[in-house]
Parts: sequence; structure tokens; C-alpha cells
Amino acid sequence: MKLQKILLASTATVLTISAGFAFAQFQKAEDAIKYRQSAFTVMANSFGKISAVVKGEAPYNKDEVARNAAIVAMMSTLPWQAFGPGTEGGKAESDIWSNNAKFKAASEKMQLAVADLNKAAQSGDLDSIKKAFGVAGASCKNCHDDFKKK
Repeated sequence: MKLQKILLASTATVLTISAGFAFAQFQKAEDAIKYRQSAFTVMANSFGKISAVVKGEAPYNKDEVARNAAIVAMMSTLPWQAFGPGTEGGKAESDIWSNNAKFKAASEKMQLAVADLNKAAQSGDLDSIKKAFGVAGASCKNCHDDFKKK
């Protein structure tokens, strides 16, 4: 478990450093769209695994929930640089660009909520995980309602 935490921290550091340079690397809007959709897909996959535990559809495995929460928290920092000017399209509503302040606030709220979920998951307290999961899920839903095409 200790090695896993070291590897996860190292990966998060590398991804965070490289994320700042990602927007400059998008030569086409399609590249940015694929990047952000890929980040959201990985995040949703791990979030879904936690959801199954919270709903009682899968057995609670402390290490697995902690691992998935860490992935969600790390991935939550990545897609935002792929929403720059000229990257419109995909499943994103135009309000992302026309009301960027609201979008930025929603993305920050979600990142804080999944960071709290990660803290709860690392503690291993299932009741805390369920509570933090509900808050994180609500923040995701609010953003989807406002900024994702139906």
C-alpha cells in the first residue's frame, strides 16, 4: 500500500506539471475534445466503482475504494485546460465558453468535493465515504445539468 501511495503521488505530480502545458499542445479542437472526454471517462469509471459500493451493489473493499477515490481526485484536475478558446464542441454546451466564470466555479466545487471523497476513502470509514460520495455526485450532476449536452 505504501508503494502504491508513492506511485500515485508521483504520477499525480507528473500529470499536474504536464497539465499546465497541455493546452499549448492542442493543435486541433478535436484533440482537446478527445483529451477532456478521455479524462472524464477514466474519472467516471472509478467513480462508478465507488457508486456500486455505496449503493450496496458491490462488497466494500477498503483498498479498492481508496484506490478508485484517489484516481477520481487525480483525474479531476486534468480536463479543464482542454476547455480553452477554440476547443468548443463535443458534449460540451456553449455556456462553458460564454459563462466561463460559472463553469470554473463548478469545476472547482467538484474538485473540492472529490478531494473530500478521497480523504474519506483513505480513512476507510464507510459512513464518511457515503456522505462524501453524495456531495461529490451532486457536484458532478450539477455541472452535467448546466454544461453537458443531453
